[in-house]
Amino acid sequence: MEVFLNRVDGIDDSIISMFLSKRTLTRELEMDIRNETLKCSNMNYDGVTPLGALQDNLSEKMEDWLAKLFKWGVKHYTMLRFIDLSFTVYGLHRAGQDDIDAHAMRMNNRIIRSSTRLADFSRGETSEYYADKIIPTDVALAALGITTPDEIEYNGKTYVRAVNGYVQKGMENNKDVKRGLYMLSIPSNFIFRIQLTEFAHVYKERNINGGANPEVKTSVESMATQVDNATHGFANRDLMFAIKN
Repeated sequence: MEVFLNRVDGIDDSIISMFLSKRTLTRELEMDIRNETLKCSNMNYDGVTPLGALQDNLSEKMEDWLAKLFKWGVKHYTMLRFIDLSFTVYGLHRAGQDDIDAHAMRMNNRIIRSSTRLADFSRGETSEYYADKIIPTDVALAALGITTPDEIEYNGKTYVRAVNGYVQKGMENNKDVKRGLYMLSIPSNFIFRIQLTEFAHVYKERNINGGANPEVKTSVESMATQVDNATHGFANRDLMFAIKN
């Protein structure tokens, strides 16, 4: 399984939001914040450091803005909703992906996964977590040297061999029928976007000390580490727990 934080967007908007309540924002200050954020952010995506991630050499005023933002953003967390995170995940098992999918409302429904209807999965294909923990029946029979027929008769109908079982003859290429045999251990890829404030909730629910599946917890902990790194340590795990949402 691989987890990637690809983008961090909206840090400048989030900082700007601090200056609205008391009408201290001017167009000049807004442009200063936007240009300073741009100078202090990574704008060259190499697949490792997220686009928009804060760099190590932050200016003094950028440090000051961020310190104030994350101090007040814990209580007035609408300010932190302006910060958007974009993740891709490769190879989380399908049931675990469902656990992440359960938070789709907090992502404003911005989550798309590999479809079990449109994508094909191979015989014995499982996520990394399940690789040495389970043996699908097809794999077990092959390992025992037991040959299964290409076709069988059942209840007066003919069925042909497919991944994890048999499909009624004539429906072997029907995507809706084929996926009925897929197991929840199959690997799933997905992409999602989520506001920092809402990610804090997901982290509190799915972190290493919670009751989620181990692979889910591993994926969410990886997300949290990457968010921490991409925000120069401001959006750390303590912040996630401090946000009351």
